[in-house]
Amino acid sequence: MNKLDAALNFHETALRVRGQRQELLAANIANADTPGYKARDINFADTFKQALVGAGGGLKADTTNPAHISATASHQNGVLFRPIIQGSVDGNTVDMDVERTQFADNALRYEASATMISGQIRKLLSAIQGQ
Repeated sequence: MNKLDAALNFHETALRVRGQRQELLAANIANADTPGYKARDINFADTFKQALVGAGGGLKADTTNPAHISATASHQNGVLFRPIIQGSVDGNTVDMDVERTQFADNALRYEASATMISGQIRKLLSAIQGQ
């Protein structure tokens, strides 16, 4: 992987994982009234690390024992069920306050990553054009 790819890969991976999380949070909000629906989310840090390892982003997970699971093993793309904060009669575990807060936080962080990658590209273009 060349230096240009490595520089952009980090933010590209962050945007992809943030986008995946945004879809899950939107699905939770959309299914707030669906009986039996279980709210889902991802652990961003763990999923991001796995995505970097899978993309060859420079991180490696060492296995010290042949029985260890490889770093590229899938665990449903990091999707987990959100812990039940307040149960409901119909079995739905979506807490709209939590979902809206997480949705807004994730959107803000997605925008920050997009701004950072945009700034990197501007710097590269400036260097290429000699400005």
